[in-house]
Amino acid sequence: MSESPETRSLVSASSQLNLTDIDAIDDKEFDIPQVDTPPTLESILNEPEDEDEPFVLEDTSLLNIESLDTHSCETSSLASSDSGDRTHMKRRKRLAESNSTVHGSVLRHSILKGISAQIVSAADKVDAGLPTAVTVSNVIAVGTSHGLALVFDPNQALRLCLGSTAVGAQYGAVSALSINNDCTRLLCGFAKGQITMWDLANGKLLRTITDAHPPGTAILHIKFTDDPTLAICNDSGGSVFELAFRRVMGMRTCESRCLFSGSKGEVCCIEPLHAKKELRDHPIAQYCLLAMASLTKILVIGLKPSLKVWMTFPYGKMDPASVPLLAWHFVAVQKEINPMLVFCRGDAVHFLLVKKEESGAIHVSKSRQLHLHYDLISLTWINSRTLVLLDSAEKLHVIDRPSQEELDNVDIAEVELIYNSSHFKSLATGGNVSQALALVGEKACYQSVCSYGGQIVYLGTKSVHVMTLRNWRERVDHLLKQERFLEALSLAWSFHEGTARAVVGLFGDPNKRKGVVADKMTEILFQYADRSLKKCPEQGKIQVMEQHFQDMVPVMVDYCLLLQRTDLLFNQIYSKLGENSVAKGVFLECLEPYILSDRLTGLAPHVMKDLLVHFQDNGMMDSIEACIVHLDITSLDIQQVVQMCWEHHLHDAMIYVYNSGMNDYINPMEKLLQVISPLLRAGKSLSDEKVTMGNKLLVYISCCLAGRAYPLGDIPEDLVPLVKNQVFEFLVRLHSVEAAPDEEVYPSIRTLLHFDTREFLNVLALTFEDFKNDKQALEYQQRIVDILLQVMVDNSDFTPSQVGCLFTFLARQLSKPDNTLFVNRKLFDQVLEFLCSPDDDSRHTERQQVLLELLHAGGVVQFEEKRLISLAEKAEFYQICEFMYEKKHLYDKIIYCYLKDPLRKGEVFNYIHNILSIPGYSPEEKQSVWDEAMEHLKELVSIDPSKAADLVAIHFADEIHNIIDQLEEDYLLFQFLKCLLDPREGSQNQRLLRLNPDLYELYIELLCRFSPAQVTEFLQTSEHYRMEEAVQITRKHNLHEPLSYLLEKKGDVHGAFLVLLETLKHNLSLLTDGNEAVSNELDPMRSVEISLEETIALCQRCSNCLNQQQREALWFPLLEAMMSPQKLLKTTACQHTSESLKQMTMQVLGSMTGFIALPSIIQRILQDPVYGRGKLSEIQGLILGMLETFSYEQTLLETTTSLLNHDLHWSLSHLRAAVSKGLHPRLDHCSICLQHYRRKLEADDEIIIFSCGHLYHCQCLQSKECGVQGEGPPGWSCYKCTSSSKGGWPGERSVAEVRRGRTTSLAQIKVTSVHNTTFGDARGRKLLSDLALDPQQTQAFDQLRCIYRGPSRLAILTELSHSRGSEKPSLLNPTQPGSGSIFHSENFQLKLSPPPLMEE
Repeated sequence: MSESPETRSLVSASSQLNLTDIDAIDDKEFDIPQVDTPPTLESILNEPEDEDEPFVLEDTSLLNIESLDTHSCETSSLASSDSGDRTHMKRRKRLAESNSTVHGSVLRHSILKGISAQIVSAADKVDAGLPTAVTVSNVIAVGTSHGLALVFDPNQALRLCLGSTAVGAQYGAVSALSINNDCTRLLCGFAKGQITMWDLANGKLLRTITDAHPPGTAILHIKFTDDPTLAICNDSGGSVFELAFRRVMGMRTCESRCLFSGSKGEVCCIEPLHAKKELRDHPIAQYCLLAMASLTKILVIGLKPSLKVWMTFPYGKMDPASVPLLAWHFVAVQKEINPMLVFCRGDAVHFLLVKKEESGAIHVSKSRQLHLHYDLISLTWINSRTLVLLDSAEKLHVIDRPSQEELDNVDIAEVELIYNSSHFKSLATGGNVSQALALVGEKACYQSVCSYGGQIVYLGTKSVHVMTLRNWRERVDHLLKQERFLEALSLAWSFHEGTARAVVGLFGDPNKRKGVVADKMTEILFQYADRSLKKCPEQGKIQVMEQHFQDMVPVMVDYCLLLQRTDLLFNQIYSKLGENSVAKGVFLECLEPYILSDRLTGLAPHVMKDLLVHFQDNGMMDSIEACIVHLDITSLDIQQVVQMCWEHHLHDAMIYVYNSGMNDYINPMEKLLQVISPLLRAGKSLSDEKVTMGNKLLVYISCCLAGRAYPLGDIPEDLVPLVKNQVFEFLVRLHSVEAAPDEEVYPSIRTLLHFDTREFLNVLALTFEDFKNDKQALEYQQRIVDILLQVMVDNSDFTPSQVGCLFTFLARQLSKPDNTLFVNRKLFDQVLEFLCSPDDDSRHTERQQVLLELLHAGGVVQFEEKRLISLAEKAEFYQICEFMYEKKHLYDKIIYCYLKDPLRKGEVFNYIHNILSIPGYSPEEKQSVWDEAMEHLKELVSIDPSKAADLVAIHFADEIHNIIDQLEEDYLLFQFLKCLLDPREGSQNQRLLRLNPDLYELYIELLCRFSPAQVTEFLQTSEHYRMEEAVQITRKHNLHEPLSYLLEKKGDVHGAFLVLLETLKHNLSLLTDGNEAVSNELDPMRSVEISLEETIALCQRCSNCLNQQQREALWFPLLEAMMSPQKLLKTTACQHTSESLKQMTMQVLGSMTGFIALPSIIQRILQDPVYGRGKLSEIQGLILGMLETFSYEQTLLETTTSLLNHDLHWSLSHLRAAVSKGLHPRLDHCSICLQHYRRKLEADDEIIIFSCGHLYHCQCLQSKECGVQGEGPPGWSCYKCTSSSKGGWPGERSVAEVRRGRTTSLAQIKVTSVHNTTFGDARGRKLLSDLALDPQQTQAFDQLRCIYRGPSRLAILTELSHSRGSEKPSLLNPTQPGSGSIFHSENFQLKLSPPPLMEE
């Protein structure tokens, strides 16, 4: 055990240097190649050390302090005591995961009460003022606001009080402190810029420095370097100075040299590299490196042998109020120890590794950065692997450098940290600092934080606080005090495994360290066991108690097994938990997953006994069996276990006990066979339990013959041959041990064959694979085959499938090159006769499949081919025939096999295609297949017309007419042609074929007969028929719709109309006559509606191409056809029909109004006998409907025109405002000659300003040929904007670009300047343009039009106005479809929304 923290001294602690603190960093940070054996620092220094990563050995208690525990509520811990998961496996997984994430309380927060009290006392009694700065070495020095420096020894006793309040009144507050390496000198910097040096041995003032830096600036930092005669200071002007101390002829002097001037960027933080005594000979130490942080970048310079800048690194984007931070530390990387600089400004921490190259240069490499979610105001190394960060909310964050993981966080707001804001603002000298430096100083606390020897000191307003790393015991005990046992165990295990972070206090050999931690974990486990019993609920349901122990007991088991302390688990802990029956039961049950995962292979005898009893009492027999086969047999009572297994049918466990406990491998086989054999002999079906038992027996036999143990593991090598022989002897026994008088011979093999023939033969096949040169095994092999033949052949108990399995097995064995088996060939002939027996129709498919499998296994060599084919054809085994024909290359006969096999008829098409397409077959073979397919083509079409058509299109295109002659049946021919010619079927045959139109016309003929509803659709999709013939065919079959389509396509619009009109009249007659006997799929009214829609659609399509007279010849007969039947419907019963016809008449009128003049329509209606002789009320509805339509269209036209006029007015007014407003130039000089626009010239010079902001002299633009020639007054184009575009020179493109609207400048203003005048001068004049648009205004207008990307609004208004008058071709009345009208454009859109606002 280490000493008490109160007994250690600062001096003794500071003299220690723990090299193992300089751990290896993560190689990925610096892209360092991996090595097989990572070295330790001790090996580098030729000191023996183990290869494990060393723990931190630092002694972190340097002062006589009183600890203040601040982690009772705020410790950052990533694991919880219980997540609510109640299953053992998930709980163990959770524990394993938490091992790498629990850190506990890493920091110990302490207050230096002695020093704190004396600071407060000095302020009260001697007017020392508030503390302002602190530094730590072998002593602690605290500076005050009244210019005093209080020096305390390690026991917190005030040793020296340096300075006086009188001097403080002159110099101001102490703003910076520094102690040299040997703790003999103290440098004090003051708020008014003075520097003093003190002798810490006697308190004597050695130097007062007043001229080291510019006056009127405060000292922000003062730092000793490793050279005791050299120091660095940084003032509030942002400059850095080197102070060289000399002693010449007894006089102490100080020479100052400026290292960095604040005029180049103010430095607000400096940090010299300090090497401990053991590292003073480091190659980099001779350079005396200094890191400086300015407001914009980081600099690393070397002071020796000459001043040199080794690195600069800019910050990038950051918050200007964030504080720049620097910190050095030596780290070990691979085989070298080098300093690492960490710097930060804001929320990103950067790591730089500094090393000396062979050339002598300093090389700085940057690693990955650490991104935080908070801004930092302090950054300090506590050891080589751990940093402590202080954020702007005054929270400490402990960060592990290699993993960048946060280990702990502590709120230190109660410290009331001292900030150095007044010094950064230089208030003592009048505040003459830059605003940027003053902003950074708001959160600056450089002089309030100091680290030394693994401790970090924080200076508060009334107290001094110390942060140190807790040693490993303290971290564990801290969790135990809070009864967080799970986290304590997890943390302790991470110490045990060496995966913990920031470890302190573990020394020596790794095994010794593990032993120390294991003892601590044992102690925790005892406490945890006691707590589990004490915290058990005494009352309540049994489930609550079980849940309590299920949460706690597995933890103890898990850690005991991790520590390999089963003695502890089964003795002390089990005896403790055994006092509670519920805890005991939970303990026994939670052992199961560990046993099954082989983490626990043996139990103490008393625990094993209790386990079996408990599982048996609770009916957990499956769990017993699963556990027994994983346990060491020595912990079992064999007699008890065997009896229990047999009673409860635990066959796996029984086999395991016999095998492992008694080396008996045959007895379990006999016992299992005795159970299933009687049932199989009696022909009874087996239950699921018996089937499972038989399957286990087969697997067990297979394992024994293969040398594997059942159910897992391997048989000992010395027993493998013996076990194989025993199993073979068991199988070939003539009779069983206790044989009945009527038992058949070879009961073992017979029973296994009856149980599962195929699987038993597979077991034998796998076994025979291992027989190579074993003579005895080969004898067993032949003997077993003979027994199989004797048992199965000529035995009616076995099915054809079982017999086939046997001979398939034999064929495979005989086909092996090293075969030694002998089987009589007559037996194969006998099996062939048996399988191909034509008298037995039962199991036809099974027999064929068995014979096919036998042939594939190599049995074909055992048969005569002709006889085999003959028997297969008689038995209709077409797959067998195909197999043999394939072997003899008789591919044409295989087609016959496919056609005769009802199950495989559909596969014949792919077979024929493959033979005719795939290379590898001879021309004679392909021709024979082609001839055979041609012969059976009718049969192929009847099987699948679609596939037959595809086959014909690819391979029989020249024989289509012969094929059509073969297809005598019309419907079969129709199906074939449909698949061959109709594109609606999705076939691509038309691309492959070039057929005569007569075939298509034949198909149209058949389509009219068998599917008249599809004729029109085919005519629309196909173009390979002749028009006249198709018209004759459709007219012949009286199909009006296809006929109308053909006539319209032919150009006979009137003829097509008459056909449809005839159909409409026919449907109207059916409706008015009320003939219900007519067979029609549709309702008569629906038929009329469909016919009318088709007729109207025809008229609308064709009216655009016809003159007025031709249109009337279409529309008026249609109107008359709809109006004439209405005079026949005068009765009340026909009122509904009459109303429907009137509605349809209105539909006709509404459709024709776009093509027929309204007066003509009204005149025709009034002349009609139906309406002409009646009252006006009868036609009132028709007329009012037309008038309403006219009124609606007129209103729509007027509204649209008004909107377009308003839109045009809005656009032009904004355009006028844009081209007439004043322009503001970007620069005050010409963009070409770069001279001021008021250059002195003899004559006046015009100045031209563009809307893009560029300004030019008129003469300069003329020299660049930027004038625009066109109609109207001359114009200009911006030289810079046009020259920046791709392509030729500006003069070539100015006119075109202005017209296309691509130039940046939308308008321009000419301003004439007089000699020595300004823009604001009254003599300046503005030239007004003419009333006509100049080229720039035209350009602006074109750009405005481009916004809408549509036709001109003037064009729209013009066409709308023309459309209301005559019948001349226009937008609404084009001469033909597809004319140039904008209304017929696919992209035409009428945009009525207001245009987007233009920038003023």
